[in-house]
Amino acid sequence: MDIILASTSPYRKQLLQRLQIPFRCLAPDADETPLPNELPAALAERLAAAKAQSLSATYPDALIIGSDQVASIDRHIMGKPGTHAAAAAQLRASSGREVRFHTALALRCARRKLDWLHVELYSAHFRSLSDESIENYLRAEQPYDCAGSFKCEGLGIALFTRLQGNDPTSLQGLPLIALTDLLARAGLDILGS
Repeated sequence: MDIILASTSPYRKQLLQRLQIPFRCLAPDADETPLPNELPAALAERLAAAKAQSLSATYPDALIIGSDQVASIDRHIMGKPGTHAAAAAQLRASSGREVRFHTALALRCARRKLDWLHVELYSAHFRSLSDESIENYLRAEQPYDCAGSFKCEGLGIALFTRLQGNDPTSLQGLPLIALTDLLARAGLDILGS
């Protein structure tokens, strides 16, 4: 079974490798610009579907996995910071607050007419962060390519008082529990023979 991860994210690639199945990564073609007044969950779902869709005509027999994550505070979307200054601003805005992560997953196979979507919600409750702790953290991990400006699988775990949700891998960008369920529906039992 040909499996394609429609992503160039090294984080999603590492997550999918945990399932120990053969797959390849290909760059999707999807405009990631939010639509006017688009809610975080709707944006994540639309982009995950668009990523999978963008490769389905070229690879109609493949199971194509698309995923996207949108972080938000009070429905205000927080993108990937890109710079140290933007990451520091995001962490200051998150200090003492709850940040919600909407991680969408699409599984598509054009030939088999499979087109499934799932959105996983996960919340990160941040400690009150001093400017010094924010600077120390950013110098240590430089998470400038991560929504929310942290890496929970690393030192970023020290930023939180609590994490809340059903699938911790969704916080890293690819909800593996939901993906395992969707792959089983498509005929690939991860733990089967």
